[in-house]
Amino acid sequence: MSIRKSLAVMAVLLKLARFRQIVVEDTEFESAPGERQKPVCGVFKELRTGRVHRIFRGDFGKHPPFSTGPDAVHIAYYTSAEWGSYRALGWPMPERVLDLFTEFRNRTNGLPTTAGGASLLGALAYFRIAGIDPIEKASMQEAIGSGTWRGRYSKTDILDYCQADVLALERLLPVMLPEIDLPRALLRGRYMVAASAMEWNGVPVDVPTLDRLRKGWGDIQDQLIADIDRDFGVYEGRSFRSDRFAEWLIKEGIPWPRLEDGHLDLEDDTFRQMAKSYPAVSPLRELRSSLSELRLNDLAVGSDGRNRCVLSAFRARTGRNQPSNSKFIFGPSVWIRGLIKPPPGYGIAYVDWSSQEFGIAAYLSGDANMIVAYNSGDPYLAFGKQAGLIPGDGTKATHKAERELCKQCILGVQYGMGEESLAVRIDQPVIAARELLRLHHETYAKFWRWSDNAVNTAMLESVIGTRYGWTLHIGGGFINPRSLRNYPVQANAAEMMRVAAILATERGVEVCAPVHDAFLICAPLDRLDADIAKMRQAMIEASRAVLNGFELRVDCDEGGEFPHVIRYPHRFMDERGIVMWDRVLALLARKRVKA
Repeated sequence: MSIRKSLAVMAVLLKLARFRQIVVEDTEFESAPGERQKPVCGVFKELRTGRVHRIFRGDFGKHPPFSTGPDAVHIAYYTSAEWGSYRALGWPMPERVLDLFTEFRNRTNGLPTTAGGASLLGALAYFRIAGIDPIEKASMQEAIGSGTWRGRYSKTDILDYCQADVLALERLLPVMLPEIDLPRALLRGRYMVAASAMEWNGVPVDVPTLDRLRKGWGDIQDQLIADIDRDFGVYEGRSFRSDRFAEWLIKEGIPWPRLEDGHLDLEDDTFRQMAKSYPAVSPLRELRSSLSELRLNDLAVGSDGRNRCVLSAFRARTGRNQPSNSKFIFGPSVWIRGLIKPPPGYGIAYVDWSSQEFGIAAYLSGDANMIVAYNSGDPYLAFGKQAGLIPGDGTKATHKAERELCKQCILGVQYGMGEESLAVRIDQPVIAARELLRLHHETYAKFWRWSDNAVNTAMLESVIGTRYGWTLHIGGGFINPRSLRNYPVQANAAEMMRVAAILATERGVEVCAPVHDAFLICAPLDRLDADIAKMRQAMIEASRAVLNGFELRVDCDEGGEFPHVIRYPHRFMDERGIVMWDRVLALLARKRVKA
């Protein structure tokens, strides 16, 4: 061993001295869309002894050949894949995980990387470390993942390929380790174990109705256009006509954002935001989204009726998950969520934080008025009263219009909206939007000073981070100041999601999916209420952990037209998609499409 390599090994052993075992590992597995993975092989190297375990399918055994307790640290790259293999094998989850993917993303978040991006090959290239040929790696990955490796590659070929990644990780570790904040890195690794649990569980789906939709979708699209467009008159065949849409907007008196060239902004994000302010737009938005983006065959549903896909943890700059929009049930149009249905004997619950982003902003800024507004239970009404727009005895019922203006202002501020965009959103002149924003600045002056300081500090120091060290580097190119202003809230919200997922999954809750500021869980009917209580408690504890003792409220409404607790045989339904869902199902029934 060269002197340079010996020094690198010594540095690793010194920083990880608290651990009796240091296990660097990689697994390979077959993975069909929507199905749980099936391990093919695994290679595990313990760095203190240098011992290597090469294990092929059929030889894994009931227990791993190393400790998974707190005396061992397990090191891999995008480790939720490895822990999925552990789950398939019935192995216990490791208690200490160092994921070099999460640490590479944290180290380079916002900075230009290499052609390989955040992949293992990208990390190796970034640090100028030799790795496996990318073409060969892609070929092997595809063959193993699809199960077509038999007859193409031998057992030895696959184990050698797997071991090549382990050796690459062994070279990468000493380069990255000196700059890794180990306690926070281990927390991120712990989340990857929780992410593997959510990916393993998946979301229960009504497969017979999905099959009907897949069979009938092509035939009913024209009928769906005719049915919905009857109220709009903006389609010509399957083509959306912007000139007709402009005429409809004028007739309805709805202002609409425009691009710099004067044309209407027809991006889906714009439709989604405008639909919140003008519900009449919602069916058209759902139709456009469904026709352009909905690929029902891409929705990844396994043979057990569960929707599963990689959550792509830490992919967003804020550290949020970024699963595939086409594969994930919560990705496409909201009406598709009507497919979510608990299996017989089970129930599901959608548990979310109440006004999470407002509460985070209130605590982080220390703005007493914002904290009072959050604690009131209705921050929109409270802002109206604090700003003098609603009398002290006003209620949601007596001052609905004023409260709605305050709501749109608060939501707009959270998304970095300026006066012109806010004016469009509230259908008021720019001067009215400007006045609303002025009142927000005056009412929550401390919040605005904190927000300004966060942006200024980030620009000066070229970095901005969260309570648990998720970092955005500013030096990689232009970053919109509005994104920087929103970063502390969004990124700490992501931290809160991760802590809650860790606590809930480790306490035995079957968490099916994270959804922005909420979780979907599933449980047998006789355990559902208890698991909802566990999930709520985990989310409350997570808010206290991230906000240094400040608690955010957690909701899980069981009553009303769209309850968040659903017991078989009922289905989940998002109120924003109910009109579209009913129309689609009516058309399927009219065509007598069967599963």
